[in-house]
Amino acid sequence: MLVLLIAIQYPLWLGKGGWLKVYEMERQVELQEAKNSLLALRNAKLSGDVKDLKDGTRAIEERARVEHGLIKEGEFFVQILPVDKSSDTQATKQ
Repeated sequence: MLVLLIAIQYPLWLGKGGWLKVYEMERQVELQEAKNSLLALRNAKLSGDVKDLKDGTRAIEERARVEHGLIKEGEFFVQILPVDKSSDTQATKQ
């Protein structure tokens, strides 16, 4: 009777469609769903960027300003640099 019980339980736990395989596959599905959601967010952002670039010039101007430092004719570029702490301490010592 014990041998028969073990013979019946073997496929349930260790067989091709056993509980252990199902548990492992569920974990893999959860990991893949997490990766897919991150990729879906990235794709949504990229499609928004593509739409902006196709539809108008504001996105192109913004990229030119940020990435290449370009300005329009008649505009002035002002850059404010952060205060260097080492030069402040040297000025106060003198």
